[in-house]
Amino acid sequence: MKEEIKSRTETIEQILNAYLPNEEELASDVVRAMNYSVNAGGKRLRPMLMQETYRLFGGTGKVIEPFMAAIEMIHTYSLVHDDLPAMDNDEYRRGKKTTWAQYGEAVAILAGDGLLNYAFETALKAFSREGADMQRVARALSILADKAGIFGMIGGQDADIAAEHSGEALTLSELLYIHEHKTAALIQAAMMIGAVLAGADDMSVETIEKAAYEIGIAFQIQDDILDVTSTFEELGKPIGSDEKNNKVTYVTLKGIEEASREQKELSNHAIGLLEAFGEQGYHNAFLTDLVKSLITRLK
Repeated sequence: MKEEIKSRTETIEQILNAYLPNEEELASDVVRAMNYSVNAGGKRLRPMLMQETYRLFGGTGKVIEPFMAAIEMIHTYSLVHDDLPAMDNDEYRRGKKTTWAQYGEAVAILAGDGLLNYAFETALKAFSREGADMQRVARALSILADKAGIFGMIGGQDADIAAEHSGEALTLSELLYIHEHKTAALIQAAMMIGAVLAGADDMSVETIEKAAYEIGIAFQIQDDILDVTSTFEELGKPIGSDEKNNKVTYVTLKGIEEASREQKELSNHAIGLLEAFGEQGYHNAFLTDLVKSLITRLK
């Protein structure tokens, strides 16, 4: 499994590099900071989930590639802004200096803005890919915009900030709202876009959205657990940052044991939804194995 993930990650890296702005053509600190941020590493989970969901429903063309690059750019911009002193004030991510720590706050803000805008410039290139279905690409763009925007990821970030400043303890439903929008929304976008571009029917896309929600919540719960149990060397960023920022997490509300149990339950239910597509003739063993690997990841 590790070798398969490594191989797919390398392919995704090649796709990303093909779409990132050329520093020689447009030499500026903002462009360098954009590329630095994307190339700082990462699991490339969202483009991988997108590609594997595309394959699940029989997708074989290259129309998916601009969207794979675009969603990683959007995810990266959110991290760039999330690390800023005005937000989480983190100086390290994935073992490297965060963008603002490397280039300064002003350039980091512009780099995040640049990545968000460039993501949609990139996704629009799908229209010109050979064999592209115009309606599917348009629907995929709509999903990307919705899940990344004020009703999705940005909305979740806003709720997270409001919760920090309220001075009141979060309830479980409020925390789940934040996790659904801040974390799960982009995972939903990734998997839904993969399904849509491959031609999946509406009911299948809805099922994928449900499975992706559960994967996203489980992924965030594991993040909360790792913030308590991991080390800087394993995680590549300071541990205990949630406690430092007085954040209510799944662990603080439920405890590690219960949080871990619920994380496994969510993951297993999502896997069941994906495996049920086998009854319709859709199979992708790697996709289900990938979701399983999220349960035990250490970084």
